[in-house]
Amino acid sequence: MDEHELLRRYRAGERNFTGAKLAFCHLTGSKLHGVIMSKVSLFSARLSGADLAGADLRGANLTGAELDGAILSGAKLNEAALTGANLARADLRGSRTDLSAANLAWANLGGARLAAANLKGANLTGALLSHADLSGADLSGADLTDAVLDGAILRGVNFKNARVSESSLAGTLR
Repeated sequence: MDEHELLRRYRAGERNFTGAKLAFCHLTGSKLHGVIMSKVSLFSARLSGADLAGADLRGANLTGAELDGAILSGAKLNEAALTGANLARADLRGSRTDLSAANLAWANLGGARLAAANLKGANLTGALLSHADLSGADLSGADLTDAVLDGAILRGVNFKNARVSESSLAGTLR
């Protein structure tokens, strides 16, 4: 399936695309509210500015995906592979945004809105979280080794059992 087929089927009312192969697809700016894309391959996909609010992306392969400015509030991304993904300025706000156990190693989350997000046990090794809003986020058990949190908003963040060795934690608690 290519992006044109996905969008045509979405407009026709289909919402379940579980297991689809969409590597390298171009869905920049697309509106895909509530789409079910668990275990979908979106390797190196272009999703900048896409509206994926409430999407189910559990276990999806988003390695190297471009999600700059994407709307992912309330999305289910637990166990998703986001290694090296660009989530800069992405909107991941909301207690229902689930990134638990997600692989975000070396991902760019600079300026992302992650307030109240569930990041329990997430792999954030080397992740760039500069100027991200992590207010009230749950990072318990997360691996933040070598992560950069310079200028991040860390008010009310749960760091219980998180690994933070070699991390730059020059964030603010404002």
